Amino acid sequence: MSSANSSLQLILASTSRYRKDLLSRLGLAFETAAPEVHETALDGEQATDTAARLALAKALAVRARFPDALIIGSDQVALCDGVYLDKPMTHAVAVEQLRQVSGRSVIFHSAVVLLNARSGRIHSRLVPTTVKFRRLEDAEVGRYLRREPAYDCAGSAKAEGLGITDRKHRVRRPDGAHRPAPHRPLQHAQGGRINCSITMISIIILK
Repeated sequence: MSSANSSLQLILASTSRYRKDLLSRLGLAFETAAPEVHETALDGEQATDTAARLALAKALAVRARFPDALIIGSDQVALCDGVYLDKPMTHAVAVEQLRQVSGRSVIFHSAVVLLNARSGRIHSRLVPTTVKFRRLEDAEVGRYLRREPAYDCAGSAKAEGLGITDRKHRVRRPDGAHRPAPHRPLQHAQGGRINCSITMISIIILK
């Protein structure tokens, strides 16, 4: 960490266990704080703008509580054929969501903000990743959700778990190229969706 940032506490403005696990991979000491931001899109708002706005809003929401901290805010918006995919939260909605994405592509717009609460300086990054779902039969949907009830994940499948079996073996990178992933396709999708956050935080905090 740079000398200018070494005295600043690191705060993750999120209560998501997934984001906490990802940040833990950097080996940095940090705390989490609930931003209590209402995560909905504004009327007529583009998905990219929604993700960027909410990431910043989460960081700013906890700034008063941590005036001498580096605060990370992040958000992800998923779209399938132009339709927002929210966290299903229930089995019935998850089933319908997996039917909706079956055989289709889902674009995940991932935004991350790093706010220096002391100086007000802000770094931000927005990365889109396209994930192709294979065609899913209703029986497959039922079996998957019984084994892994991904009710708190947009798209109703976990990149960190068994959801890798629900995706095709090719994932489009932000630059439009494709990488084959014959065994673990979601390793590559995950790289586009969330490792951008880790990369940016590493550059800014660890330099």
